[in-house]
Amino acid sequence: MATIRPGSKQVLMIVDVQVGVMVEAWERQPVIARIAHAVQKARAAGVPVVWVQHTDDEELPQGSAVWQWVPELQPGSDEARIHKRYNSGFEETPLEALLAELGAAHIVLAGAMTNACIRATAYAALERGYDLTLLEDAHTTASFDVGDGRRLDAAQVVLDLNLSLRWLSYPGRRNAAVAVDDFSFAA
Repeated sequence: MATIRPGSKQVLMIVDVQVGVMVEAWERQPVIARIAHAVQKARAAGVPVVWVQHTDDEELPQGSAVWQWVPELQPGSDEARIHKRYNSGFEETPLEALLAELGAAHIVLAGAMTNACIRATAYAALERGYDLTLLEDAHTTASFDVGDGRRLDAAQVVLDLNLSLRWLSYPGRRNAAVAVDDFSFAA
Protein backbone atom coordinates (compact mmCIF):
# COMPACT_ATOMS: atom_id res chain seq x y z
CA MET A 1 0.00 0.00 0.00
CA ALA A 2 1.27 3.45 -0.90
CA THR A 3 2.08 6.11 1.62
CA ILE A 4 -0.49 8.87 1.23
CA ARG A 5 1.29 12.21 0.96
CA PRO A 6 0.26 14.66 3.67
CA GLY A 7 -0.70 18.21 2.83
CA SER A 8 -2.07 19.80 -0.29
CA LYS A 9 0.83 21.67 -1.91
CA GLN A 10 0.80 21.47 -5.68
CA VAL A 11 3.53 21.28 -8.28
CA LEU A 12 3.15 21.58 -12.03
CA MET A 13 5.20 18.89 -13.72
CA ILE A 14 6.12 19.36 -17.39
CA VAL A 15 7.39 16.14 -18.99
CA ASP A 16 9.45 15.75 -22.17
CA VAL A 17 8.27 18.71 -24.25
CA GLN A 18 11.52 18.46 -26.17
CA VAL A 19 12.32 19.27 -29.79
CA GLY A 20 12.80 15.64 -30.86
CA VAL A 21 9.79 14.37 -28.91
CA MET A 22 7.40 16.95 -30.34
CA VAL A 23 8.33 16.58 -34.03
CA GLU A 24 5.26 14.52 -34.96
CA ALA A 25 3.09 15.27 -31.92
CA TRP A 26 -0.64 15.55 -32.45
CA GLU A 27 -1.89 19.15 -32.12
CA ARG A 28 1.69 20.22 -31.41
CA GLN A 29 1.24 24.00 -31.41
CA PRO A 30 -2.08 24.19 -29.50
CA VAL A 31 -0.80 21.74 -26.87
CA ILE A 32 2.45 23.67 -26.41
CA ALA A 33 0.43 26.90 -26.08
CA ARG A 34 -1.79 25.33 -23.39
CA ILE A 35 1.26 24.00 -21.53
CA ALA A 36 2.78 27.50 -21.66
CA HIS A 37 -0.48 28.90 -20.29
CA ALA A 38 -0.42 26.33 -17.45
CA VAL A 39 3.17 27.33 -16.65
CA GLN A 40 2.14 31.02 -16.52
CA LYS A 41 -0.81 30.20 -14.24
CA ALA A 42 1.36 28.11 -11.89
CA ARG A 43 4.07 30.76 -11.68
CA ALA A 44 1.47 33.48 -11.01
CA ALA A 45 0.02 31.38 -8.17
CA GLY A 46 3.45 30.67 -6.69
CA VAL A 47 3.21 26.96 -7.50
CA PRO A 48 6.58 25.33 -8.27
CA VAL A 49 7.15 24.12 -11.83
CA VAL A 50 9.22 20.95 -12.21
CA TRP A 51 10.70 20.16 -15.63
CA VAL A 52 11.30 16.46 -16.40
CA GLN A 53 13.53 15.84 -19.42
CA HIS A 54 14.23 12.53 -21.14
CA THR A 55 17.67 11.37 -22.24
CA ASP A 56 18.25 8.48 -24.61
CA ASP A 57 21.67 7.68 -26.06
CA GLU A 58 20.23 7.01 -29.54
CA GLU A 59 17.25 9.33 -30.06
CA LEU A 60 17.67 12.08 -27.43
CA PRO A 61 21.36 12.36 -26.52
CA GLN A 62 21.85 14.80 -23.66
CA GLY A 63 22.87 18.24 -24.92
CA SER A 64 21.85 17.56 -28.53
CA ALA A 65 19.51 19.83 -30.51
CA VAL A 66 16.66 17.30 -30.31
CA TRP A 67 17.12 16.93 -26.53
CA GLN A 68 16.44 20.65 -25.88
CA TRP A 69 13.10 22.02 -24.69
CA VAL A 70 10.93 23.39 -27.49
CA PRO A 71 11.69 27.11 -27.98
CA GLU A 72 8.19 28.09 -26.81
CA LEU A 73 8.78 26.55 -23.35
CA GLN A 74 11.79 27.24 -21.22
CA PRO A 75 12.37 26.47 -17.55
CA GLY A 76 12.89 29.44 -15.27
CA SER A 77 16.36 29.77 -13.78
CA ASP A 78 14.97 28.93 -10.33
CA GLU A 79 12.82 25.97 -11.45
CA ALA A 80 13.84 22.38 -10.78
CA ARG A 81 14.96 20.11 -13.59
CA ILE A 82 14.89 16.33 -13.41
CA HIS A 83 16.72 14.21 -15.99
CA LYS A 84 15.41 10.73 -16.66
CA ARG A 85 16.26 7.68 -18.76
CA TYR A 86 13.03 5.71 -18.26
CA ASN A 87 9.40 6.47 -19.10
CA SER A 88 8.42 7.28 -15.52
CA GLY A 89 9.82 10.49 -14.10
CA PHE A 90 10.24 8.65 -10.80
CA GLU A 91 12.51 5.78 -11.88
CA GLU A 92 16.13 6.30 -10.84
CA THR A 93 15.71 10.08 -10.50
CA PRO A 94 15.71 12.46 -7.52
CA LEU A 95 12.06 13.41 -8.25
CA GLU A 96 10.59 11.97 -5.05
CA ALA A 97 13.20 13.69 -2.90
CA LEU A 98 12.52 16.99 -4.68
CA LEU A 99 8.76 16.63 -4.19
CA ALA A 100 9.32 15.90 -0.48
CA GLU A 101 11.54 18.98 -0.20
CA LEU A 102 8.79 21.06 -1.82
CA GLY A 103 6.14 19.52 0.46
CA ALA A 104 4.19 18.43 -2.62
CA ALA A 105 1.20 16.14 -2.27
CA HIS A 106 -0.56 17.04 -5.54
CA ILE A 107 1.03 16.72 -8.99
CA VAL A 108 -0.48 18.60 -11.92
CA LEU A 109 0.83 16.89 -15.04
CA ALA A 110 1.35 18.01 -18.65
CA GLY A 111 3.67 17.12 -21.53
CA ALA A 112 4.51 14.29 -23.89
CA MET A 113 4.22 11.42 -24.88
CA THR A 114 0.78 10.44 -23.59
CA ASN A 115 1.12 6.71 -24.20
CA ALA A 116 4.57 6.42 -22.63
CA CYS A 117 6.07 9.00 -20.28
CA ILE A 118 2.86 10.78 -19.30
CA ARG A 119 1.01 7.52 -18.58
CA ALA A 120 3.98 6.00 -16.73
CA THR A 121 4.56 9.12 -14.63
CA ALA A 122 0.84 9.51 -13.85
CA TYR A 123 0.44 5.94 -12.61
CA ALA A 124 3.75 6.09 -10.72
CA ALA A 125 2.59 9.25 -8.93
CA LEU A 126 -0.69 7.65 -7.87
CA GLU A 127 1.07 4.46 -6.79
CA ARG A 128 3.42 6.54 -4.64
CA GLY A 129 0.51 8.24 -2.88
CA TYR A 130 0.30 11.60 -4.64
CA ASP A 131 -2.94 13.23 -5.75
CA LEU A 132 -2.83 13.77 -9.50
CA THR A 133 -4.49 16.09 -11.98
CA LEU A 134 -3.77 15.50 -15.64
CA LEU A 135 -4.22 18.64 -17.72
CA GLU A 136 -6.39 16.93 -20.31
CA ASP A 137 -5.69 19.36 -23.13
CA ALA A 138 -1.98 19.84 -22.34
CA HIS A 139 -0.51 16.45 -23.23
CA THR A 140 0.08 14.83 -26.58
CA THR A 141 1.61 11.96 -28.49
CA ALA A 142 2.10 10.90 -32.10
CA SER A 143 -0.01 8.46 -34.07
CA PHE A 144 1.87 5.24 -34.77
CA ASP A 145 1.68 1.97 -36.65
CA VAL A 146 1.07 -1.03 -34.40
CA GLY A 147 1.56 -3.69 -37.09
CA ASP A 148 -0.76 -5.70 -39.34
CA GLY A 149 -1.62 -2.48 -41.19
CA ARG A 150 -3.23 -0.98 -38.08
CA ARG A 151 -2.55 2.54 -36.84
CA LEU A 152 -3.19 3.93 -33.37
CA ASP A 153 -4.51 7.47 -33.61
CA ALA A 154 -2.93 10.02 -31.23
CA ALA A 155 -6.26 11.70 -30.46
CA GLN A 156 -7.65 8.36 -29.26
CA VAL A 157 -4.60 7.73 -27.06
CA VAL A 158 -5.02 11.17 -25.45
CA LEU A 159 -8.74 10.58 -24.92
CA ASP A 160 -8.08 7.14 -23.43
CA LEU A 161 -5.76 8.49 -20.75
CA ASN A 162 -8.06 11.42 -19.98
CA LEU A 163 -10.98 9.03 -19.43
CA SER A 164 -8.85 6.62 -17.41
CA LEU A 165 -7.74 9.34 -15.02
CA ARG A 166 -11.34 10.36 -14.44
CA TRP A 167 -12.42 6.80 -13.62
CA LEU A 168 -9.44 5.41 -11.70
CA SER A 169 -9.80 4.95 -7.98
CA TYR A 170 -6.97 4.74 -5.47
CA PRO A 171 -7.49 4.64 -1.69
CA GLY A 172 -6.86 7.99 -0.05
CA ARG A 173 -5.91 9.74 -3.28
CA ARG A 174 -7.69 12.00 -5.74
CA ASN A 175 -7.17 11.98 -9.47
CA ALA A 176 -8.76 13.91 -12.29
CA ALA A 177 -8.38 15.12 -15.84
CA VAL A 178 -9.17 18.83 -16.22
CA ALA A 179 -8.69 21.40 -18.99
CA VAL A 180 -6.02 24.05 -18.39
CA ASP A 181 -8.56 26.90 -18.43
CA ASP A 182 -10.72 25.09 -15.86
CA PHE A 183 -7.91 24.33 -13.40
CA SER A 184 -6.99 26.67 -10.55
CA PHE A 185 -3.54 26.46 -9.03
CA ALA A 186 -3.21 27.00 -5.28
CA ALA A 187 0.16 27.73 -3.67
